[in-house]
Amino acid sequence: MRVFGKGRYRARRAETQHDIEATQRLRHLAFRNCEGIDTDRFDEICHHIMVEEVKSGLLVACYRFMPLAGGDEIGQSYSAQFYDLLALQSFPGPMVEIGRFCLQPGLHDPDILRVAWGALTRFVDQEGVELLFGCSSFPGTRPEAHSDAFAWIRDRHLAPERWQPRVKAPEVFRFSTQPRRKPDARRALLAMPPLLRTYLGMGGWVSDHAVIDTGMNTLHVFTALEVKSVPAARARALRAVAG
Repeated sequence: MRVFGKGRYRARRAETQHDIEATQRLRHLAFRNCEGIDTDRFDEICHHIMVEEVKSGLLVACYRFMPLAGGDEIGQSYSAQFYDLLALQSFPGPMVEIGRFCLQPGLHDPDILRVAWGALTRFVDQEGVELLFGCSSFPGTRPEAHSDAFAWIRDRHLAPERWQPRVKAPEVFRFSTQPRRKPDARRALLAMPPLLRTYLGMGGWVSDHAVIDTGMNTLHVFTALEVKSVPAARARALRAVAG
């Protein structure tokens, strides 16, 4: 992947151990709200993407991704630790797991997300990827703090039954079985992680439960997007960024 930019930002693949450590430091800051290094065994087998401010070189966002040839390889993914993904083993096309997506705390420029997705779009088109998936994380482990968001996705964005992930983790919140309530749309959307909002805006779907991950101090939902479901106008916009 060559370096490319949009306005103030550029995206590139991490090439050195120093680059990867920079992404791990940002991940720790974003997910744990303190200095440190966030690392696990998947770092060695993933590609790492860095989004930087052109002028200063500041790392403003990062994520990693793992290409898989098809559903029969999904058991190798990070997500498979937490979700029973047996249904997706029959998915026929190439797929990519996206993980550890995070932004520099305090930055909210939408161009950062555009460049991050532009880099991924380029890879998706080059490799013929048909499914994107990963875990979308809400901060903290108290489901009630995100009740509007969970009610919103339960009503509008549950996975098709044929692909629905099943429970595997020991601690989960089954928001699909909670008493129905009308969510506050504004609070629901504001509470959603940026990656999840982007997935859902393109036709993505989620698991019917959230995993309570005390190690990462998050609640996360399995999230996936079939590339063929992306609206034509949105696909054109992404490809315009990707060049």
